[in-house]
Amino acid sequence: MASRVKDPSPRDGDGRSTRWDDHRESRRAELVAAAVDAIDTHGSGASIAEIAQSAGVSKPVLYRYFSDKDDLYRAVGQWGAEMVVEQLLPALTSTGSMRERIYAGCDAYLEVLEEHPQVFLLLVEHRSADDPLADGKELIAATMAKMMGDTLRRLNVDAAAAEPWAHGLIGMGLSVGEWYLRRDIMSRESTAEYLAAFIWHAFAGFAAENGVASEGSGELTLLKKKEAR
Repeated sequence: MASRVKDPSPRDGDGRSTRWDDHRESRRAELVAAAVDAIDTHGSGASIAEIAQSAGVSKPVLYRYFSDKDDLYRAVGQWGAEMVVEQLLPALTSTGSMRERIYAGCDAYLEVLEEHPQVFLLLVEHRSADDPLADGKELIAATMAKMMGDTLRRLNVDAAAAEPWAHGLIGMGLSVGEWYLRRDIMSRESTAEYLAAFIWHAFAGFAAENGVASEGSGELTLLKKKEAR
């Protein structure tokens, strides 16, 4: 019996696997963008049919790229987190005092929510055992923990608090963000000011306990080094 000729497959190392993976990721990104457009248009209750229509595909085609609705929502959550990080990092690393940069970061975060309020509300409304925000929260928390850890180490202060603080800030940011969108009784600027003041005083208070004082300008100064002279 003649042996069967094996059809070439992506596993044969001909590069097709990589090309398919790249195509799949590119297509998923396009479908996530279409999902965001549909949610912006139809609200947090946007159906999968409306999302598929926005993408110009059928529901079966949509599910070729996402295993189920939760998988799609996770991808939208990741998109949102990347948007937040993209706006947050320039604000937190800009010129100005630390307090000014904290305010800029809070304002940048709220601006992202203000641009896509229905997307944010959909994500918080669909939190379950399979939290669509889980991956995004980890991304933002890791970014913030690194920045806070670097700052604390520069001040010769124990940096162990950076990671739990980062996760605490994520929780507070989500809660304040949802309140801001649902209640709609305060301007973005005022909300950012209150949120930034809370974060700044918490950070400055912890630093003061470790010999670092906050100046009127909103910056931190090492007292330990001054006293050692």
